[in-house]
Amino acid sequence: MEDTKKTVLFEQTPIPKAFMTLAIPTVLSSLVMVIYNMADTYFVGMIGDPVQNAAVTLAAPVLLAFNAVNNLFGVGSSSMMSRALGKKEYDTVYRSSAFGFYCALIFGALFSLMYTVFRGPLLNVLGADSETAAATGAYLKWTVTCGAAPAILNVVLAYLVRAEGASLHASIGTMSGCLLNIILDPIFIMPWGLNMGAAGAGLATFLSNCVACIYFFVLLFVKRGRTYVCIRPSMFGLRRSIVIGVCAVGIPAAIQNLLNVTGMTVLNNFTSSYGSDAVAAMGIAQKINMVPMYIAMGISQGIMPLISYNFASKNRARMKETIFFSIKLSISFLVAVAAVYYLSSELLISLFMKNETIIAYGSRFLRGMCFALPFLCMDFLAVGVFQACGMGKKSLIFALLRKIVLEIPALVILNYLFPLYGLAYAQFTAEVILAVAAVAELRKILRAPAEEL
Repeated sequence: MEDTKKTVLFEQTPIPKAFMTLAIPTVLSSLVMVIYNMADTYFVGMIGDPVQNAAVTLAAPVLLAFNAVNNLFGVGSSSMMSRALGKKEYDTVYRSSAFGFYCALIFGALFSLMYTVFRGPLLNVLGADSETAAATGAYLKWTVTCGAAPAILNVVLAYLVRAEGASLHASIGTMSGCLLNIILDPIFIMPWGLNMGAAGAGLATFLSNCVACIYFFVLLFVKRGRTYVCIRPSMFGLRRSIVIGVCAVGIPAAIQNLLNVTGMTVLNNFTSSYGSDAVAAMGIAQKINMVPMYIAMGISQGIMPLISYNFASKNRARMKETIFFSIKLSISFLVAVAAVYYLSSELLISLFMKNETIIAYGSRFLRGMCFALPFLCMDFLAVGVFQACGMGKKSLIFALLRKIVLEIPALVILNYLFPLYGLAYAQFTAEVILAVAAVAELRKILRAPAEEL
């Protein structure tokens, strides 16, 4: 089956219009994700019970681990689908989507089973004690025991739908769950509602992810016969070429996510030695800095189907135009954001907390972090191109360079040379070097003869 509308989008639509069609919905859903990620902590914090708040914080590493599965089967399968579309290999498209869907479902079920079986030891590893174990367990009962499969499936389905160019539908599905969670959180958490505390936050998350999955299932039913996303059991199998193609991109993407968690943990551990005010200030600065980071990530993810398709169809000119347009737009936007952050850092920190010490710490942290933004977009775009083109090894090398070789050693060195405040410049140090490497690698890809693509 060949969908001429999708072919026109990938092959003929002017790049600015194709970019808007694919990237803007992804960016919007990324922004909603930023708000969604803060919702549980915000509303549970309004209760004023430190035990309930600690439960959400202690459970966070388990939920972050979902992203490794999301990246493995979401990024891997979507890249495989878009490349197969570019080659007009439609059977591979169907089988790649079925592989991603059913593997995500199986891993989600395994996640639930493993947590439920090893619940006690895992709560200890997470740092829960006799005071916080009950609340943490109640939150994880809904988000993991009941909710692992829908949480993973709704993200993977968004990647699969986006792979065929339906970026708007992918974003609507993701945002529907996020927005519903934000609405349900206060109803389930607060004393004036169901007064469930952390357990209410978990239940709201579970229901919201189920609704997002339902949206995608309804979408696939309505578009049956007109979509390349296939979840028929008969199309699922362990065909060697598909397993290798998906895992070659997905495994490095999963490792990249785990390395990001590791880097954040190291940063938090260094900051904690300076006291709770420093930790709070660093957390606020990170959340503010997360907004442009998610926008840059949304752009790189949004253009992946366009890059994959034209890479596979060997249309180097269109692929090159897409990359250059994205670079110009991203750098211009992030330079402007960095300037606003630098000049308004105290005001931005004060919006979150009216504490002079935390504002003083946070404003200096934010000024250090914002320098990395224009360089960071080059890194994200390069990794997005690598993933789109099936160059999993290159994306893995960049992930290892960013965290293991550059950022974590920079944290150690800068904290020693400039105690506390040096931590905020570690990412900037890493991203400058990575931006140079990104430009060099992109030049190689774009200058390669078309027959070598």
